[in-house]
Amino acid sequence: MGIRAIRGATQVDANDRAAILDSTAELVTAVMDRNKLTTDDVISVIFSATADLDAEFPALAARLIGFQDVPMLCCAEVGVPGSMPRVVRLMMHVQTPASRAGVQH
Repeated sequence: MGIRAIRGATQVDANDRAAILDSTAELVTAVMDRNKLTTDDVISVIFSATADLDAEFPALAARLIGFQDVPMLCCAEVGVPGSMPRVVRLMMHVQTPASRAGVQH
């Protein structure tokens, strides 16, 4: 087993608690499914959100879908002028037999 980092991102429809939770849960689920992972494979997850998303912590979405024992952190994305609005990004650290090239971002 190797340790790999998997990145992902989603654009949220609105700065609304339900929208943030739904979009983040969809993102986390897609990363897990694409890489055939279980929560036991996940070491940690770092979430970032653009400054226009402050209605909820993205990590709560992962907690609600079963990530109770996974260390997670939420942070603010760098505010680059002209960048895409309402974006949640993740960096998931996992144990996997997949090669670096085999990881599905």
